[in-house]
Amino acid sequence: MKRIFLIRVVLVVVTSLLSTQFLSAQDDFDKLLEAGIEDANALIEGYVDPVMTGFGTSLANGWYNTAKAHKTAGFDLTVTINAAYVPDEDLFYVPNLTNTTIVGSPDRAPTLFGPDGEGDIPTYQYSYTDDESGTTFTGTFDGPGGLNVKDEIGIQAVPVPMVQLGVGIIKNTDIKIRWTPELDIGDDGTFKLIGFGVLHDVKQHIPGMKLLPFDLSAFIGYTSISSDVTFTEQGTGSGVRTDNGKATFDVNTWTFQGLISKKFSVLTLYGGLGFNSVNSELKLTGDYTVSDDSDNSIVYSNPVDLSFSSGGPRLTAGMRLKFAIFTLHTDYTIQKYNVLTVGFGFSFREQ
Repeated sequence: MKRIFLIRVVLVVVTSLLSTQFLSAQDDFDKLLEAGIEDANALIEGYVDPVMTGFGTSLANGWYNTAKAHKTAGFDLTVTINAAYVPDEDLFYVPNLTNTTIVGSPDRAPTLFGPDGEGDIPTYQYSYTDDESGTTFTGTFDGPGGLNVKDEIGIQAVPVPMVQLGVGIIKNTDIKIRWTPELDIGDDGTFKLIGFGVLHDVKQHIPGMKLLPFDLSAFIGYTSISSDVTFTEQGTGSGVRTDNGKATFDVNTWTFQGLISKKFSVLTLYGGLGFNSVNSELKLTGDYTVSDDSDNSIVYSNPVDLSFSSGGPRLTAGMRLKFAIFTLHTDYTIQKYNVLTVGFGFSFREQ
């Protein structure tokens, strides 16, 4: 059952949303997790978890660079890159397996963000019996290595670009929109994104605060992405075959933030305190015929269905420069995966 393309599919769906470096690496990760449905799900979950967490965390950033709303019909168009830093402890994970053991040393496996050196890649030994047929599958296989992301792109982070539009409406309120039409990624994949946010000035509702020399707002934002890849895999001998395989990736993020900012000529200092929530799913659907080296075979239907959740408090501090209508900004958010944001844009009719 070597050469199963499950890891390749994960990379197509997830990393195609991140960078061309990840895309170019996908062909190196077509190894099969031969350990059966239960252990395969556990191995895949640990392997991709930092990407799922980091990608969702990055999506929750880049919403604002000031606490001040636009005048009615004012607007800004902003491009950002959000990079969620993956901590060192998430470069490896210890699989929680039922029918599979790690042969020798090490007793840990690299995540997708981990290294791919010879001493870092574990060998798995598995033995399990199919309840329906009574067939016993046994064997060993080498697990996938990581992508050495820091060496590839220079930082140990999940970079996510974002474009958004903010429009001023009534009562010192901005509506923010993130959206892409359904896009083709490769020959057999699609990707779409939608998001919306609301920034509202709260000083106007607090007696005596309106004249204070800073801006104070509340913000809520939501971003949702959906991506899928369809594929077929044919062959003879050991491996996997499918005519209707499909991988889907969905992530939803909520951001709740209190914002404060102070403008000094062309410089604006801003900060935020709040909470974010990230929920994502990774599924592999379809029918898969899996054969081992002894020509034993089994059909798996919809073999992978994983859910991921993360979130917690977040603290942001940043600065913006504005020259006429042009803006440049950067900020840093402290949370489970810290995020650096840099961006530029155009802004018209601020308060």
